Amino acid sequence: MRTITKFTLSACIGLAIGAGQAWAGAKPDQIDRLSQDLTPMGSERAGNADGTIPEWTGGITEPPAGYSVGDHHPDPFTDDQPLFRIDGSNYQQYEDKLSVGQMATFARYPDTYYMDVYQSRRTTSFPEHIYEMTAENGKTARLAENGEGVVGAAEGFPFPFPEDAHELMWNHKLKYKGIGGMRYNTQIAPTADGKFSVTVIREELLGLYYKRGVTIEDINNVLLYFFQEVESPARLAGNILLVHETLNQIELPRQAWVYNPGQRRVRRAPNVAYDNPGTASDGLRTNDMTDMFNGAMDRFDWKVVGKQEMYVPYNSYGAHAKGITYDEFVRPGHLNPELMRYELHRVWVVDATLKEGMRHINARRTFYLDEDSYQILLIDHYDGRQQLWRASEAHSINYYDVPTFWSTIEVHYDLQSGRYVGQGFDNTTSVNTFNVEMQPAQFTPQALRTRGRR
Repeated sequence: MRTITKFTLSACIGLAIGAGQAWAGAKPDQIDRLSQDLTPMGSERAGNADGTIPEWTGGITEPPAGYSVGDHHPDPFTDDQPLFRIDGSNYQQYEDKLSVGQMATFARYPDTYYMDVYQSRRTTSFPEHIYEMTAENGKTARLAENGEGVVGAAEGFPFPFPEDAHELMWNHKLKYKGIGGMRYNTQIAPTADGKFSVTVIREELLGLYYKRGVTIEDINNVLLYFFQEVESPARLAGNILLVHETLNQIELPRQAWVYNPGQRRVRRAPNVAYDNPGTASDGLRTNDMTDMFNGAMDRFDWKVVGKQEMYVPYNSYGAHAKGITYDEFVRPGHLNPELMRYELHRVWVVDATLKEGMRHINARRTFYLDEDSYQILLIDHYDGRQQLWRASEAHSINYYDVPTFWSTIEVHYDLQSGRYVGQGFDNTTSVNTFNVEMQPAQFTPQALRTRGRR
């Protein structure tokens, strides 16, 4: 049985009390806590009673010596050695700190899958103005109708005192990622015996929500402009996806368009918010699994299960390192565990259950959100029979040049077929660029036509 912390219990009681209050979401009388017992993000500042989770003391506040912007991010903890290993022979001893999906992965691959657990380091940090705006949002931000949007927020986390599952998920979706930039979200979907090809995907992002001094009214309700183009293999090259992710999805749902080079035409893609297959993923992930979850929430009932201590992927600089080849990453059934790092951290547990009469390939999903960054680190996915289907991991680092805590590689294991899809491999390409301001005019359907090739 998993234990529930006292903090979890108080949070759940607060949720029950506050559910009917008109002021739900805003907590102006608690702002001082963000410089006292809570971090500026709203997480517990103190470590745990055992001393295995440390106090948050600001995270990584400057890059290591020798780092230059544009470099792959060197590991600040190269001297760390694993404290212990969890594998197929002993994983049941750690059941109270593992997700259902992790347990199932050990059972599926008892001889090859393992987790090396390292010293816990609370490295999450964000710019000072994000902390300041998070405090302001704590006074004013509220959920829109049915939780499908946010009002009264700007730049920072909208809900530093989360009591509702929608608030937690919006904290994940609105986590600071810089105002714009480019990344290679290169993808691999091996066969069950480990054979694979590489799909190179280039993405551009513009997030005006994070621009200094900008309000929701200024951004015309568009949280994020997203452009994605497949560069290889040749049979897929030139396929483009354009998304306008909205902040208040009651007022305006997510808008999406695709360009097919064979047809030389742009068309609307209304299902991008839900469970249609992700680009070139062999059906192993859905579009709303981008950044672990990035889509509309209206088809599910959401609830906060609580907060618990878990072994999660964290400070995954080894997986981010420059020069690692795809052959080094890919193993039958799972990524190479030698490249991964796990630590003990507190996470929020959120359960989403498909509403009666709604359609989605997942009948239920359980999300595990890092308390310091609200980054979703793990997901358990269930099929229509309520059987565990997939297990997802976000191997994340502090991009200390920004700074922000975000995934470097995401992997989604299909535990029924023995296959998986991994994305975000940038070890042999350019790393993410942040805070490169682009213009909304670059992200219009008309621009899509001119940018389309072949």
